[in-house]
Amino acid sequence: MKTSVEISYYPLNVEFIPHIKDFISRLNNYDEIYVKTNGMSTQVFGEYKDVMNILTTEIEKSFQLPHSVFALKIINADLNIYLDGDK
Repeated sequence: MKTSVEISYYPLNVEFIPHIKDFISRLNNYDEIYVKTNGMSTQVFGEYKDVMNILTTEIEKSFQLPHSVFALKIINADLNIYLDGDK
């Protein structure tokens, strides 16, 4: 089953940008998912089990930083095909 996840990451730290960039960089290391980033959020597309396993791993790593907040929206469809089509 295909899935799409929109993620917003809020590290409650004065130096928050490096933590966000690190999280996105780690996601981009996986061939099993497609990652699209903009100024408001990061979208991840792929097979449900792959996406959720990867997010579980990477969110847990990010939680090593105290007071990290993640907001996720998950849908059981590949919404990337409805975006700009540059997959």
